[in-house]
Parts: sequence; structure tokens; C-alpha cells
Amino acid sequence: MTAATLTCIIPAYNEAPRIGAVLDAVLDHPLIDEILVVDDGSTDDTVARARAVAQRASRLRIIRQERNGGKTCAVTRGITEATGSHVLLLDSDLLGLRTDELSALIAPVLEGRADASLSLRGNAPLVWRGLGIDYISGERVMRRDLLASRTDTLLALPKFGLEVFVNRLWIEQGLHIAVVRWPGVESPMKHQKRGGWIDGLKADAAMLGDIFHTVTPMETLRQVFSLRARRV
Repeated sequence: MTAATLTCIIPAYNEAPRIGAVLDAVLDHPLIDEILVVDDGSTDDTVARARAVAQRASRLRIIRQERNGGKTCAVTRGITEATGSHVLLLDSDLLGLRTDELSALIAPVLEGRADASLSLRGNAPLVWRGLGIDYISGERVMRRDLLASRTDTLLALPKFGLEVFVNRLWIEQGLHIAVVRWPGVESPMKHQKRGGWIDGLKADAAMLGDIFHTVTPMETLRQVFSLRARRV
């Protein structure tokens, strides 16, 4: 059997203040064979920060999108460029990420204890932490071919339709899922990144609109409980 290889795909849009710390956690990880930062048309110093880290590692490659197309588009570009048998999808704005948390997310899949994995961050909504699953977590590990064979469909999704589309695939294929708690890792709230509550609420509303354009609210609820039932 051919040994599994892992490509880490990090979509990034205007994440200059945070991407360096995320890359530091990823850079020397022994289970990660390739790192792709897909810059989604950033207008800040995201690319410069990533390039500064790339000087220390030949396995880190930066891919630039000419204009902002949204997270789904950026991840799809990463999928088409990746060479690993498996992919680790990782948000570029995480706070407090460490190497051991990455290991906890990766190991269940590469060791064959689960078919896919996703994180449960320390500041995930209380209801998701209570249920033990965050259905729109951006940190996931899975086989690359699961998405590589569906790039046309991915590119037709809304900007933030990726996670619920992946959930649908996992459920349809009956995958066993490892949910890995990351109590020390947080994702900043949108109002913190957008400079105020009004812009933050607008961004949250746009994200929910994309989610419910991809799946209905009822399917969203079914996904939560179906994924939860498939935990290992």
C-alpha cells in the first residue's frame, strides 16, 4: 500500500496580522509534506508575510489569485495544485494554533482510525461545543480525491458554501469522522477583523446566506446530527 502524503491548503484573504503564526505551526510539522498558501486577491501584506516564511521552507508554495473569489474558489485552486493523497484544510486566521493540535487532527486519518476529521475550536459557539461538533469548522483532513473529482461543482458554489458541501459528501459516503477538540485555538470574530460590529454582522449575514444557498436550513440541522452520529 502506498504511504499517505499530506498537503496543507491555507486559503488567505487580508490575513497579514495572523498568517505568520499559522504558518509557524505548520512549517516544520513532520506529517505535512506540502504547504500551499492560496492568496485570494489580498490587498494587504498577506503575500509578503507568507513569502518571508517561505524563504525558510522549500515545501511552502504561494499561489496568487488575481481577484478575490471567496474561500471555496481559493480552496478549489489549492486542490488542483496539491500533490498529496490527503489534504489538510486550514484557516489562515487561527489564534493559538500549535503543532500538537495539528497532530491531533491529522493522526486519526493518516493512521486509519477515521476517514476524515474536523476541529472543534475553543471559541466555537456554545451550542456546537455542547453537541460536540462544529458543522462549519474550516479545519479538516480528508482524501484529496474526494474533492479533486468535483472541482467544477466546487467552483459553482457560493463563496462560503464549501463546508456544508463537504458535509454532504461525507454523509453520502458514510465516512467515519474524528472530531478533535482544540480548546486553546480560536478563530477571531468577524467584528474584530472588520473593524466594528456593523461590518461584522454584515459579513456573518453574507456567510449564512451562502450556507443556506448551498443547503436548506433543514438540511443544515440534519448535517449536524448526522455528522455527530458518525463520530469515532
